[in-house]
Amino acid sequence: MSIEKAVSCIKKYRRFLISSHTNMEGDALGSELAFYFLVKKLGKQAVIVNEDPVPYGYEFLPGQNAIRRYRHGMKVPAFDCFVAVDCSDERRTGEVYRLNGEPGGAGVRKPILNIDHHISNGFFGTVNWVDPQASCACEMVYELYKRLGVALDKKAALALYAGIVTDTGSFRYTNTTAHTHAVASELIACGVPVAAIYRSIYASIPLEDLRLLLRVLPTMKVELGGKVVWFQLRKELLKKAGVVTIDLGESVLNFGRSLKDVEVVILFKENLTRQNEVRVNFRSQGAIDVNQIARAFGGGGHKTASGCTVKGALDALRRRVLQKVRQAVYARHP
Repeated sequence: MSIEKAVSCIKKYRRFLISSHTNMEGDALGSELAFYFLVKKLGKQAVIVNEDPVPYGYEFLPGQNAIRRYRHGMKVPAFDCFVAVDCSDERRTGEVYRLNGEPGGAGVRKPILNIDHHISNGFFGTVNWVDPQASCACEMVYELYKRLGVALDKKAALALYAGIVTDTGSFRYTNTTAHTHAVASELIACGVPVAAIYRSIYASIPLEDLRLLLRVLPTMKVELGGKVVWFQLRKELLKKAGVVTIDLGESVLNFGRSLKDVEVVILFKENLTRQNEVRVNFRSQGAIDVNQIARAFGGGGHKTASGCTVKGALDALRRRVLQKVRQAVYARHP
């Protein structure tokens, strides 16, 4: 479906429940906050519910008093439409989707507005606006402001810019387009403090977190002449570390991605609270489609950035994943 269907949905309903995916980052948080500001300016009601807390480094974003943390049995204000932003599947919201009833259950579910840019999106919404050509969900929400004639103010610009800068890797990734830069330029003109945002997100790592990162990096393994690099993070190390404020996985993946000649970077991370569950994150320079690899394990995302969560022991899963990755690299370099 097109943006016109999304616009019609927003005009039709008055009360919105908004959420995004677990393990939030800038685009998830920024797009849901920007959507919240949008509908409030239209005179509508809205509340945001997330599975996870606001991640470290995003304290500068306004509107966080509108966010509620999900808990079992919680009550939320009545809503007419459930909005999922930056989610390829409604279950990526964690348990939040249950506030709208169970898919296929006996109760009547409210319509779902699905706004997303992941190529792996399952079109789970009543209204699906999915645009894999967009750099991020925030870029899509920006377009809603334009179509609905809602003026951008500084707080909306802050939310949108945070999503764009993180999902484009500070405008380094291949999803960065001329349009992305044009949007960013308009947001900066609204008063976005570029340097301060960069410092908050990327340059305010507590010393203890940096020490943990230095213990993870030596787990790096290199295969196929440096074309594949992988790391693993076992729960024993996480338990010793305690609370980690930085996005450790993203820091590790970015380090691997910066190595000369690397084509695929993988991080295997054991779930700290669940037995035999592993999160696998993939990054690619573009030649290898890691979305296809992640989908083979029930996940997905983008061609250059994807992930999956798999039940099983880390060592056995790692062997299966690396076999798939090697096959993809061999196909490119026979």
